[in-house]
Amino acid sequence: MTPKQSHYRFLSTFVYVYFFAQAMSVSLLALWLRSTLELSGTETGIVFAANAFAAMCSQPVYGYLSDKLGMRRHILWVVGVLCMTSGLFLVYVYGPLLKTNVLAGAAVGGIYLGITFLAGSYAIESYVDRIGRAYGFEYSRVRLWGSLGFASAAFMSGRLYNLDPHYNFMLASVAGLVLVAMLAFWRLPAHGATDTREQALRLRDALALLRDKAFWRFMVFVLTVTNIYLVYDQQFPSYFAAQFPDKATGAAMFGYLNSLQIFFEAAGLFLSPLLVRRIGAKNGLLLAGTIMVLRIFGSGVAVGPVSISAMKMLHSVELPILVVSVFRYIACHFDNRLASTVYMVGVSFGHSLGLALLSPIVGRSYDLIGFPSSYLLLSAVGAGFLVLSAFSLSPTPAETGSPPHPDDSPEQTGDVAKASS
Repeated sequence: MTPKQSHYRFLSTFVYVYFFAQAMSVSLLALWLRSTLELSGTETGIVFAANAFAAMCSQPVYGYLSDKLGMRRHILWVVGVLCMTSGLFLVYVYGPLLKTNVLAGAAVGGIYLGITFLAGSYAIESYVDRIGRAYGFEYSRVRLWGSLGFASAAFMSGRLYNLDPHYNFMLASVAGLVLVAMLAFWRLPAHGATDTREQALRLRDALALLRDKAFWRFMVFVLTVTNIYLVYDQQFPSYFAAQFPDKATGAAMFGYLNSLQIFFEAAGLFLSPLLVRRIGAKNGLLLAGTIMVLRIFGSGVAVGPVSISAMKMLHSVELPILVVSVFRYIACHFDNRLASTVYMVGVSFGHSLGLALLSPIVGRSYDLIGFPSSYLLLSAVGAGFLVLSAFSLSPTPAETGSPPHPDDSPEQTGDVAKASS
């Protein structure tokens, strides 16, 4: 087996198990908070804001350390160990604390969930992209296994939730134990574990991004369009379940549909590189943003289980285009030595900042004017910022030739890309 095949198979399996754990922990979190713990929409918004704030604080650190450590596995170890303890934390610490004191529970849970499943997922994705560029395989072809892992968990999570939500949380811990065992046996070649170019990265190189106009133009799209979509999606499971005769049926149906949606998403991750290469990364971002706005608007006018389910399925089209476009946009416009920093700060930190600010406001809106009216308002705001993003994002040409060879110099590729923009 070649190193390329070995690392592809390991990372595909690792990502599958990690996203299985993530789904078991957080896919029905909104339903658990509102139905089991009986938090209000405002209180649920506060909890999600705390999660986002904690992730926001850890993401720049994750990004800089990822670029500094290169291919070494330290971050994978941290995330794996935290996953292993997730069930115990959610059952014996987080739930009881939220019942006693919402603010204290939100703060403690935000730190844990933010580092483990919010910022942690971005850090793993960035690591996969780094290994893929080094060994010559496509990031999205690994990430699709993450979607399959999430789908596998989602398929059973609704039924398990109706039996006892704690079953989901404990299965997340079992998955974390598998991650730790896998890391104990995985080895990278000595030259791959320490990349001298990335070791030379200095803090001032990363801080220079804050003076880069291209970075801030990219942030306009992240801070507005994608954040409006993410805050819409936070409490969507509760609205979805309300479209059915009872909450138990709604929870089970959400699990089934979530699983089906993610299987389609995995197929999209396999095919989306072909589309994004043809239309260019900027147009890929705008296309994904258009689908986001349409899904939010459609949810606001949907009536009954069928139409709301159709809106849910749009996520399987939008996500593959978005994630491939993001990585290709970064590769085209920024120095590849800073790829993880740009991703963790520009995308992950940007998402967390927006969610920390928007979650309590939108949660309050659900309580005051209801889900449908809130969705229509969000879609209008999102559409306005999507038009702005069409002018703010840097032009990205279609990739008509063959993709760069994995042995090409990252620094040279980044410099040429920036010059072309």
